[in-house]
Amino acid sequence: MESDAEDTKSQMTQNPSTPQTQTHKHKKKKKKKIPTVQATIQVVPDIPEKTPPLVGYFPCSFDPTKSPYSNSTDVGLFRDGKKPRRLQIVVTPNGTNVDFVGTNYTGEATTGQSCNFALGVLDKATQTLKILPVASNKIFRLQPMVRGCNYSAKEPESSVKEQLTGEEKAEKQMELQSRYGTKKAIRESKKLRSLKQEDGPESQKDLDAKIKLIVPNKEALESTESQISRHIPPFNESATTPQEAYPLDKIILTGEWDLLGDIYEHFQGGAEVSWDAFPRFVCHRIHKLQDIEVDEEKFKLSCIFSYITHLIKFKDQHSMDGISSSRTHRIPNLLFNKFSTMFPMESKSLSNEKTNLLISYVLVLTLFVDEFETDLTDVAKDLRMSAIALRKHYENLGCKLVRKRNVMFATLPVPLQFPQLRQRRQKRNR
Repeated sequence: MESDAEDTKSQMTQNPSTPQTQTHKHKKKKKKKIPTVQATIQVVPDIPEKTPPLVGYFPCSFDPTKSPYSNSTDVGLFRDGKKPRRLQIVVTPNGTNVDFVGTNYTGEATTGQSCNFALGVLDKATQTLKILPVASNKIFRLQPMVRGCNYSAKEPESSVKEQLTGEEKAEKQMELQSRYGTKKAIRESKKLRSLKQEDGPESQKDLDAKIKLIVPNKEALESTESQISRHIPPFNESATTPQEAYPLDKIILTGEWDLLGDIYEHFQGGAEVSWDAFPRFVCHRIHKLQDIEVDEEKFKLSCIFSYITHLIKFKDQHSMDGISSSRTHRIPNLLFNKFSTMFPMESKSLSNEKTNLLISYVLVLTLFVDEFETDLTDVAKDLRMSAIALRKHYENLGCKLVRKRNVMFATLPVPLQFPQLRQRRQKRNR
């Protein structure tokens, strides 16, 4: 019995076909090789005379490639006679009472879109991949419609677009930037959120109690009223030096200096820069950076140059005569939001009061650049106004005009002395 058992055990270990040995063996499956194609990519531009490809999809289970619809489905393209950009696709399966209709101006096509669509066609014979633009850059949703039923041309507004307030839109935009934006965009979004952050109800109550204990400063109130009525930057009427008359830290805030380093970086890099896009005032004074040895002073002056450029370009972007020259200029988001708050638009343009305020900010910064003795010629051309009209703005800031070598200069004596504001006389009723 023992010998028989040993023979059986030896046969099981030597025979590879037994179930015991098969469980320990795993056959390796061969991976299928994916064929690679080396093709030349050809991007086909959009030709206005030709209709580009139209792409649509069925939101239901209908498939026109399967029987019995594979050879009996009609497709029609319709264009609005009055508005040729409006397109409509109608897919009609024969033998049915349903049409699939899709448009590029209603329903899903009207929602916000943040990408571009294209159609790729691979020609294996010529090894060419053609990228074709999609019509209207829209994907048509082919909605089933039963013939004989009346469908309203206008859809409910809630299904097309979500009505959001300005604050909700800003919050959603900040949320998107914090998720998918660049590091620079995220930093600017955090700074903007901290500036707009509101206090809680408890801190608001404490603030109200503290405000009641404050004794109003009549001189400060009069200074503020003068600042608003004259449309000038914050000033110090009791200043003893021109630098203190218009504090620079109240014009360019602490968190804004980091956003104004473009000119400094260009200048330090040593690369050739096309200064044609910058204002004449900046171009004719950029050489001053070479004469400054202290790096902090050089950075400060270059930031003032950048701030002047952004202010002038912001003014041009909201005026009819300067929009073409400032269309490609990019203002940092934080500064653009600040300018939009300081100089709000009225009917797509700046009001006279806000335009005068913006000009005053530019003129104060020009005084800092020229050490409070500024030639009016360059800045007058940048602001698209005559030198005579610009003189009134300098005088409104408390400047005095001096003629040297047949050139008019604006200086800033201290303490500030403003011209008296002319009050309009009311007509008496006769």
